[in-house]
Amino acid sequence: MMQIELTIHSFSLWHHFAHKPGFDCVAFADLAAELGLQGISLSLNNADYRHLGGREPWRQDRLRAHLEGLGFSLEIDTSGTDPAHMKALLDVASRIGATSLRTYTRHGGTPAEMMAATLRDLREVAPYAGDLGITIVLENHEDFTGPELAQIVETVNHPSLKILYDYGNSQMVLEDPEAALEAVLRHVHSVHFKDHVMVRPEVAGRLTVAGVPVGEGFLPLERITRRLLQQGLRRITFENVWAYSAPIRPGRQPLNGVVLGEGAFRWLEPPFDPARIVLDQSRLSPESLVELEYQALLRGIAAFKHVISRASSAAG
Repeated sequence: MMQIELTIHSFSLWHHFAHKPGFDCVAFADLAAELGLQGISLSLNNADYRHLGGREPWRQDRLRAHLEGLGFSLEIDTSGTDPAHMKALLDVASRIGATSLRTYTRHGGTPAEMMAATLRDLREVAPYAGDLGITIVLENHEDFTGPELAQIVETVNHPSLKILYDYGNSQMVLEDPEAALEAVLRHVHSVHFKDHVMVRPEVAGRLTVAGVPVGEGFLPLERITRRLLQQGLRRITFENVWAYSAPIRPGRQPLNGVVLGEGAFRWLEPPFDPARIVLDQSRLSPESLVELEYQALLRGIAAFKHVISRASSAAG
């Protein structure tokens, strides 16, 4: 049986972190252990280090000790590629025991301008990451296509710079998820396993990607997973994105092979069940958000493990 490390991202329970009293990164790790997982990815993606709960060093030391007690692995997240910011977060990653630091560009301008600025930053910080023994993973977020992301990594050409492939984020640039995967596959170090649907602009106000519990969307989860396992990936991070949604940037046009309303880009038609999809979180109480999120998590974890089992059997 293929040995695969299954982990979970803290975004999976972002409403718990925001609204459930006493729920913090230690409680999150304990829940992950109860779910039979072997590690966590933790978002530090704001000025107060988001799901770590603050910037104080004792928080880093407390979590590291707790994860070591559980035998858990750790990856952490930030955003932006500014060298000073990245070096500070790499120091945090080293202290807290993280093996990798996820980021994505926050530069603006044309794709060429964004790419040039991102390249300058990563050329400077990749050697620093290498000295610390930490891998920077650049995510396909809402900016670059798969080929553009691969070009950045290949141009920097440093062993401490890899790619985080997100199962659904290529949809933000109207790129087929499987085409994006093929473009970046040889550089993939980490993944975010999630599920999405598309919502018509006349329903959502703008063409929109929406998160749903894993197994209740239209992404080709098993095919993507099988391809990653065949390439040698052995750590897969689950991400529950129920209640997440993002509009497609105006002016985006479908890339090769993408037909809106078909395949991974199929429409989810109303009426919408809030247990499956939420486009306006303000309509729900904090208590409802927490409860529905937890139920989505449980259904999603079950579907996640089923897909992993099938994909690993098929991958041999």
